[in-house]
Amino acid sequence: MPVYPSLNRALVDALVGVLWFIEGSEDEQMDPDDAVKVLEGVADLFSQLSADQRQELIDLVRATAEAEPDLARREFLEGFPGGFGLVEDAS
Repeated sequence: MPVYPSLNRALVDALVGVLWFIEGSEDEQMDPDDAVKVLEGVADLFSQLSADQRQELIDLVRATAEAEPDLARREFLEGFPGGFGLVEDAS
């Protein structure tokens, strides 16, 4: 069982775990419309964060990604800031 350096780190890990599950769910596991609503709702909440809060979340997700042994989950974490609108698209 991991020991978290902060409550925020633990909450980010929990949130990412839920979002990872939703994004990877098959239609038989979760209604696709419900999945989209949840993912869009989270992205909308993130859009309301202050710049400092957004950066803190990005930093926590990056730290989580660096410690993640599962390659697929690490890739999800590395794409998380862009996928959830925390950073501007570089294109």
